[in-house]
Amino acid sequence: MRHEELAEKECAIARTWAVIGERWTMMILRECFRGVRRFEDIQAKLQIGRNVLTDRLQLLVHEGILDRRPYQERPTRYEYVLTQKGEDLYPVLLAMLRWGNRYKVDEPPLQLMHKNCGHMLDPVTVCDSCKEEVHRQDLRAYFSVDAW
Repeated sequence: MRHEELAEKECAIARTWAVIGERWTMMILRECFRGVRRFEDIQAKLQIGRNVLTDRLQLLVHEGILDRRPYQERPTRYEYVLTQKGEDLYPVLLAMLRWGNRYKVDEPPLQLMHKNCGHMLDPVTVCDSCKEEVHRQDLRAYFSVDAW
C-alpha cells in the first residue's frame, strides 16, 4: 500500500498517519510547539530543504493543523501558527517523547515539568472519567465499521 492510499482507509490511525506520517512532519510540529513560527527559523532549526519544508507546511495548512498568517509587508512574509486541530496533536508528540526517552536515549535530553505543581512528569494516558492511568490491556475496542 502506498502512503497516499492510507487517507482512503476507513481507519482513524491510517488517515492520521497519512497526514503526520512523513518523516519531517512531526519535527516541524515539534518546532511549532516550541514556539518557532517562521519558515526561515524552522528551516534553520531542522536543516531541512526549502522544497521539503514548503511541501510539509502546505500540507499542514491544507489539513487545518497550521494557520499561515502574514507578519510583515513589503515583502510579505508569513508565520505558521498552530490551530486547535494542531494543538490537539500535542498528546501524540508527548507519547513519542515518552517512548523515545524510555527506549532510544540513555539519558532523556528533555523532561517535562507541570507548571501548576512544579513536579517533573512522565506523560501518561488517563481515563477522562475516573482519572486512572490507562494501559492497552485495560481497554476494549468497539468497531462501528470494518476499520481493521
